[in-house]
Amino acid sequence: MSSSSAAPAAKPPMRDALVGAAFRLFLERGYEQTTVDDIVALAGVGRRSFFRYFPSKEDVVFPDHERCLAEMTAFLAASGPDQEPVRRVCDAARLVLRMYAENPTFSVQRYRLTKEVPGLRAYELSVVWRYERALAGYLRERFTGRPEGSLRADVIAAAVVAAHNNALRSWLRSEGRGDAEAAVDRALGHVQATFTRAAGGGSAAAHARPEPESVPAADAGQPAGADDVVVLVTRRDAPLWRLVRELEAVLDRS
Repeated sequence: MSSSSAAPAAKPPMRDALVGAAFRLFLERGYEQTTVDDIVALAGVGRRSFFRYFPSKEDVVFPDHERCLAEMTAFLAASGPDQEPVRRVCDAARLVLRMYAENPTFSVQRYRLTKEVPGLRAYELSVVWRYERALAGYLRERFTGRPEGSLRADVIAAAVVAAHNNALRSWLRSEGRGDAEAAVDRALGHVQATFTRAAGGGSAAAHARPEPESVPAADAGQPAGADDVVVLVTRRDAPLWRLVRELEAVLDRS
């Protein structure tokens, strides 16, 4: 072989090839109309190769969440006792944002696809719930022995996820334009300002005036601002599922 002959182009890793093939078909044919057989045929591999990387067709839409969840869990496990817990979970949430920001084009395509397919929306909510549980588990350990420590942990974890997702979705709706990290920093800053003292035993949350029901501010006739911030006013004893349901309803209408 001549030394001047060009080397054959390296093939993309199998996992990346499957993701690329899947999204190409999803965009051309639609998610429901695309089968696993279609994906492996375009990628030039067998069905066994697909299921080696992805348990289902839904999983190929969210190829990096398992890795990100593992990184978040390791990040929280490496926390020292001197690190402020609310700030620590906010920093952990930023790992998710960085995953999305690594490939804005792919992230925007996935956002559009997820909005169009109810089954993917449900799958995404289950992924978000796992992130929230990781944050809450860390906070529960840090708040052990404090008054209502488990409740505080769950509420703060839910607030971190809601703030992060509000900023992330605004960025995705803008087609990935603008500074996603700055938007998330601003949203998480509200969480830290609200909960840092309260988590340490302060009175910021304890003396908040209770309301009869969970009322989204957007439903109270307030126009959405340029920063796209959603605020929920709720009873202290309102169940977490109600907060999530009300927040999702507001975000879906925005």
